[in-house]
Amino acid sequence: MMTVLNLLKNSVNIASRTANLQYRGNFVTNLRLTTFRFLSSNGQTYEYDLVVIGGGSGGLACAKEAAQLGAKVAVLDFVKPTPLGTKWGLGGTCVNVGCIPKKLMHQASLLGEAIHDSKAYGWELEKPEKINWTKLTESVQNHIKSVNWVTRVDLRDKKVEYINGLGYFKDNHNVHVVMKNKKERTLNSKYVVIACGGRPKYPDIPGAQEYGITSDDIFSLDREPGKTLVVGCGYIGLECAGFLKGLGYESTILVRSIVLRGFDRQLSDMIKLSMEEKGVVFHMGSKPQAVEKLDDGKLLVKWTFNEKPEEVHEEIYDTVLFAIGRYALVDDMHLAKAGVNVIEGKVDVDINSKTNVDNIYAVGDVLYKKPELTPVAINAGRIIARHLFNNSDEVMDYDDVATTVFSPLEYGCVGLSEEKAIERHGADNIEVYHAYYKPTEFFVPQRSIRYCYLKAIAIKGGDEKIVGMHFLGPVAGEIIQGFAAALKAGITMKILKNTVGIHPTVAEEFTRLMITKSSGLDPTPATCCS
Repeated sequence: MMTVLNLLKNSVNIASRTANLQYRGNFVTNLRLTTFRFLSSNGQTYEYDLVVIGGGSGGLACAKEAAQLGAKVAVLDFVKPTPLGTKWGLGGTCVNVGCIPKKLMHQASLLGEAIHDSKAYGWELEKPEKINWTKLTESVQNHIKSVNWVTRVDLRDKKVEYINGLGYFKDNHNVHVVMKNKKERTLNSKYVVIACGGRPKYPDIPGAQEYGITSDDIFSLDREPGKTLVVGCGYIGLECAGFLKGLGYESTILVRSIVLRGFDRQLSDMIKLSMEEKGVVFHMGSKPQAVEKLDDGKLLVKWTFNEKPEEVHEEIYDTVLFAIGRYALVDDMHLAKAGVNVIEGKVDVDINSKTNVDNIYAVGDVLYKKPELTPVAINAGRIIARHLFNNSDEVMDYDDVATTVFSPLEYGCVGLSEEKAIERHGADNIEVYHAYYKPTEFFVPQRSIRYCYLKAIAIKGGDEKIVGMHFLGPVAGEIIQGFAAALKAGITMKILKNTVGIHPTVAEEFTRLMITKSSGLDPTPATCCS
């Protein structure tokens, strides 16, 4: 009898170690046993612990984190081709048609500017400076394909099942999938995460979808874009027009109302001026009316100005790129069958990223009134997984999220804009420290420093807590990332002023902020060391 008991005891010990049991009272998490699946409170079992609809940044982060916590996970991903026929692999917008290719194109543009600057530094260049568009797009797409492959391997290594198919709800626990090979299956899951992301909008005008493109197409365009009209002046429109101009192509932007809606107005206007200085044309208060294809393949674009809508203006372009906003991909998901509420075409969630349906969560660009940024989606996705499978009470913090517009002169910011700070705290309760500065690397080639500018917005009184930081200049993204951590940690003007800068860098300019807007003093330094 003792022998049998000892054998049983040893078996339990071995199983416990293999399963990596983590006890919390009577609740067991992270049970790594494939022979058992999630058992609900009513005794029902499910095929999967978690099904994620969408293989972008947020969905993948959630799926991989959940799998590492012992959950059985499946990820669905499917890309509908654009009107031009562009499609891509696993990884979502960021990897394929967003952050990554955008940054590479931006870098190509900066390198062209660096080549020009290098002559002033003594470099002798024999060949003319001209971009090879085909080589550029091939290089960008090769990198993206390598990321697609690594992502698939990573899912396999983490035991996440990848399904190349379009999923939609049959009910809140069953997701039906139409796969790329046209086969169909239904996945039964305890939890479902909606991470379907979004796609660019087209305006409702003749010829828009037939002849126009979006950011979904530009990074793999099989021809030179040539003279390009960008419709829309959010960060995507500015970035595309900026790098195209830097690559040597004429760029014009149609702006319906204002530049960079939702960002600090002063900095947004300065970006426009800096881009105009580089040759980008802005048509303010304008609205496209039609796109027509001419016999030679060029595009005739008609637009009106808000002030005189009866007057139609025309110009011929090689490419028309629409960047007028994005919509969430909720229409194909049959959310009503699962009982999920949709507000203004997006999914609303609580502090735990849960929808109005208890077992359905959502993450990423599909969310209502949340930042549409890759790092936000990644953080939120991981937190969902920990909440569901590791009993975590962590919640996603959407405040003070840093971001950067990769315009030719980059704009990085974190915290409140000046307008929002005034709205929230009152004009009499904030102080704005600001300065123009002179990047050392701009001296020799005599590049314009007119719009190199930064400011910190602080609450008056005491040590002056900083609630917003804004930087326009070289490598703004790299700079604002570090200050974002400082702002989250509660940095004050007293701390900032007592921080010794690294000289000569542009980042040190934040440590030299001494002049306030309210003082009326000139914020322009006499020298780089003043």
